[in-house]
Order: sequence, then C-alpha cells, then structure tokens
Amino acid sequence: MRYLDLAVIAIYLAGITWFGARFRRSQKSLKDFFLGGRTAPWWAIALSIVSAETSTLTIIGTPTLAFAGNLAFLQVVLGYLLARVVISTLFLPQYFRGEMYTAYELMQVRFGTRIRRLTGATFLVVRAFAEGVRVFAISIVISVVLGTGEVASIVLIVCLTLFYTFEGGMTAVIWTDVVQMILYVAGALVSFFVILHQIPGGWTHVVATAAPLGKFRVFDFRLGPAPAFFSRTYGFWAGVIGGCFLTTASHGTEQLMVQRLLAARTERESRRALFASWAVIFVQFALFLLIGVLLFVFYSDRGIAAPQPPDRLYPAFVWHYLPPGVAGLVVAAILAAAMSNLSAALNSLASTTIMDFYRPMRRLQANRTAREPADLKLARAATIAWGLVLLAIGTLARHWGPVLVAGLTIASIAYGGLLGVFLLGLLPRRIPENSAILGMAAGTGTVVYIRLATDIAWTWYVSIGTVVTFLVALLASGFAKEPPGENR
Repeated sequence: MRYLDLAVIAIYLAGITWFGARFRRSQKSLKDFFLGGRTAPWWAIALSIVSAETSTLTIIGTPTLAFAGNLAFLQVVLGYLLARVVISTLFLPQYFRGEMYTAYELMQVRFGTRIRRLTGATFLVVRAFAEGVRVFAISIVISVVLGTGEVASIVLIVCLTLFYTFEGGMTAVIWTDVVQMILYVAGALVSFFVILHQIPGGWTHVVATAAPLGKFRVFDFRLGPAPAFFSRTYGFWAGVIGGCFLTTASHGTEQLMVQRLLAARTERESRRALFASWAVIFVQFALFLLIGVLLFVFYSDRGIAAPQPPDRLYPAFVWHYLPPGVAGLVVAAILAAAMSNLSAALNSLASTTIMDFYRPMRRLQANRTAREPADLKLARAATIAWGLVLLAIGTLARHWGPVLVAGLTIASIAYGGLLGVFLLGLLPRRIPENSAILGMAAGTGTVVYIRLATDIAWTWYVSIGTVVTFLVALLASGFAKEPPGENR
C-alpha cells in the first residue's frame, strides 16, 4: 500500500466535497440552484466548460489514441472551434432573449410543448447513458489504485459528488470545476515531465523513435473511394466536419453545456467564455495525446507489454511508475475531472426534469415565486434520483468497449436529431411542430441504422443526422395541413 499517495487522494476527496458543500447557503431559488444566480465571471464559466468537455474519458482515453495511432484526433478539435463560431452567431442571441433556464424552452417558443418535451427527453436519455460511461471510467482509475471492485469504486465517487452537488447547486459545480480543472491540468503536466525524465535520451529520443512511425502526424487529407472515406474516423474532413457538428450539438443544444452559457452575466460574457474554453481545450488534448506518444516510447524501449484493456494504460502507468506523492496527485487530478463532469451532469439532468417537465405539467407559471422553496426541494430530490440512475448505468457500461469511443458514439447517435430540430427553430420561416417531430425521428432513425448496419465512422453521425432531420422536416412542412402559426 502506498500510504502517501492514498493520503493525497483522501485529502483531495474530502477537501473538494467540503468546498462544494459550502455553497449551500447561497442557494435560495431555482435561479441560484440551476444558474448560479448568474453571478459567475466569464473566466470561471470558461474553465467550467473545459471541465465538462474534457472528462475522465479524455484523460484515460486520449493517450490511448496516440499510443495506438498518432495525433489525428486534433483534427476533431479544430472542428470544435468552427462550432463555437456557429453557436455564438446563431444560438446565443436566442438564449439571451428573456430569462431561460434550459435549452429546451427555446423549442417551445419556436414550435410548441411537444417538441420541448421531446428534445428534453432526448437529452435526459442521451446524457444519462453517456454519463454512465464516464462513471464507469472513474471506476477504472479507482480499481487500479485501490484494487477495489468496479461497482464499489463507482458508488464511492457518485456518492461524494452527489453530496456537494445536492448542497451547492450550479454555484458549487462551477467553482469546483475551476479548482478541479487546474488540478488535473497540473497533474497532466507533472506526469508528462516525469514520463519524459524516465526515457533515456529525453525528448530527442522520443522524436527519433516516434517520428518515423508517424506518431506526430496530425492531418490526413486522403479522400479515396466513398466507403474508405466515410469509414476513416480521424480523416481531416471527418474530423473537422464531424467535430463541428458534434460540438454545435453538444454546446448549442444539450443542457449540460447550455446551462453554463446561460449562467453568464451577459451574452457577451457567455461568448467570451465559449471561445476562451477552446484555447484551453486544444492545449489539453495536445498534452494528453503527447503523453500517449511518450508512453509508446517508454514501453517500446523497455520491451514490455502495455496494460490491458487499453483504457488502463495511463492510470496504471501513473500508479506503478510515478514517484510516491506524485502518483497520488495525478490520480487525484483524474478523479477531479471525473467529479466535475459528474456534478455538472447531475445538475443539468435535474434542471431539465424540473423546468421542462414538472413545472409545465403543473402549470405553475402564475405563482412561481410562491412555489420556489418547494421547487428547490424537488430540484434536490431530482438530483438524488439522477445520481441513482447514473450509478445503475455506470455498472452496465463495463461491457460497452473503450470508454472514449463508447461515450462519443452514444452521444453522437441522438445529437443529429437534436441539432437538426434546433436549426429548424432558428429559421425565419415557421415549421409546423409535427413536421419537426417527423424530421427528428427520421434523423435519429437514420443514424441508428448507420450505427448497426454500416462501417461509417462515428465522426459522421451528427452531420448525417442533422441533414436528414432538417431536410425531412422541410419536405414534410410542404405537405403539412397544420398551420405553422405564431410563437407558442
């Protein structure tokens, strides 16, 4: 047992839980619990976006991509930047008209109640399953460190994160995200230089070994025949186009990210946070990919087999090769990323449940102020309920394959339908609600078919789903008897 490392991890877990729970005193309304009272500065929101975008899947999954391949995943990150331009131009002005708590309130304004519920329900299902994969990713790290069973590891982290999210709401989510993001970037930097120090010849030897094997290759401009082109996951066009559509969907339509954007003081600060987050994201992905290259050289030089399954590569190295104390710091950093993302998911799932389903169903619009204390209690109850759901899904996700690809694939299946219907809602022309529902069903169904029956890479799922949703809804609207009408 490495008691110094375990002490560092224990101190972190206790400290971050205490820090997050301290924000309970500021939670007096749903605006406080779900939007942090809209008092957080833009830079804190930017770091919170980064924490949500780069979870444990990134930390343990990205080095594996470079270990087995190269730096081509950065092409997807370039698409993330294009998506931010689209979101800041099309989506943010709509979200900051009036006071919105969720992304799906916009759908009721543009279409009607059914679309609001459909998009909200889609988010709940997709986020629950995708977050379940992330919860399982936490157990990989803890089981390496403590030797505990995967289920026990999942229970430990979910309960601690659930406690401070329950207590502190979105304010706790944002400020613990800031602390945790700084910690896991620092941990990654420390591990990078420690790994480099353990490679004889240092960076010069890394380049001499990895460069001839194409490990530093970023761009792949090959076109080729259509089957090969669309099955190549990290080609340039698949990466940039796929990354753009994926991030436009996740940051523009999914409550997990939109909630952070809505928590900004103004639209301008929200836009600033969005673009600042990309710069940090790019550096982070580059750092974790380079760690994968270093690990490739490290294991190749020593002639020893890498840990299996591949997702254990980075956490196993950290625990078995880094010096005492340093290993504990890096493992704590990995757990930091996990907890920050989990807390955000819990709060966003609760906000959609209360604001998009419970409140409209009870028709409480006229007496919202009087109901605030009771609704705040329900919001906390919903947080606990979703914690239990994620706990259950996390135990099932052990059988779903590599965590990074599994998480992105699950999200990508439904993102196309969501993004397509949101883009329809931004058109000057009113699209009938039934046409939008039909388009969303067609887009999602098409992606499900592609996933089950073709070799098309997941990076194309969102763009295909979006185009099908958009075109089918437009075509259906031409034959619809339902009048588009005014805003509802």
